[in-house]
Amino acid sequence: MARLRIGSRGSQLALWQAHHISDLLRAQGHTVELEIIKTTGDKITDVALAKVGTKGMFTKEIEEALVENRVDLAVHSLKDLPTELAADFEIAAITTRENPRDVFCSVKFANIEALPQQANVGTSSLRRQAQLMSLRPDLRIHPLRGNVDTRLRKLESGDYDAIILAAAGLNRLGKTQLVRQVIPAEVMTPAAGQGALGIEIRNGDSATRALLAFLDDAAARATTTCERALLNKLGGGCQVPIGAFAEVKEGRIRLNGLVAHPDGTKVLRETREGTDPVRLGEEVGETLLRRGGDVILEEVYGEGFALPQQP
Repeated sequence: MARLRIGSRGSQLALWQAHHISDLLRAQGHTVELEIIKTTGDKITDVALAKVGTKGMFTKEIEEALVENRVDLAVHSLKDLPTELAADFEIAAITTRENPRDVFCSVKFANIEALPQQANVGTSSLRRQAQLMSLRPDLRIHPLRGNVDTRLRKLESGDYDAIILAAAGLNRLGKTQLVRQVIPAEVMTPAAGQGALGIEIRNGDSATRALLAFLDDAAARATTTCERALLNKLGGGCQVPIGAFAEVKEGRIRLNGLVAHPDGTKVLRETREGTDPVRLGEEVGETLLRRGGDVILEEVYGEGFALPQQP
């Protein structure tokens, strides 16, 4: 049996994810150690992510630990991983996916439609903001940073009438008490890779890859590969107004893609089916660009929204 060292961010959710993988590895008989690594994204807590624009902001320092052989594998929320990894790394496993959808959380209100005019809604995601503003242009959208507990505490204290979070994180932490609505993907398209964990290793580390093979889920691999191919085609990082949601149905992949202006005035959606995840993602991405997605993204640049670039 092997001794494996896991690198992880120190947030409550990141630690849950790292301990989850640790437990699965220990059940296989391995010895597991955990190293907590503070990333750039963890250090910048008072600015909306879309305004920061630092590529790999939740992964860079962890990848450095991999290169320096301080850890053997890294556990990431897959949506935090850039779509093009540096040549030093590979994704050894993509785990069985938790619910990838977004959820509406509120103390007083049952769903987005029930919010009063000019209600205050918290999110730091341009993707969520754009889709909210398209549905309800009267809403006031405010930046929301911090870990899950911090965000929920701000909601409970009345700072916001509602906040939008990922279902996966709340489900994993067992903090679903303020979830009022699981938002359908056709109403709010999730982020590429949302709900999946990506296990990153040094490129060519065949021994560790073999040990992690049991964690790789075929459906999660296919759907997230498709979503990430779309995101890559559009040149986006994890905090851009781009959504991608794929499902495997009867052996075929169905992909819903989205590009939207943050103010919600322009929302492009495209749905297509196929069997090759990368080709399907690229085709939907190309169609969105051709239909005006390129203009929308150029406008986002021009208005000072930072789009994280691929490394």
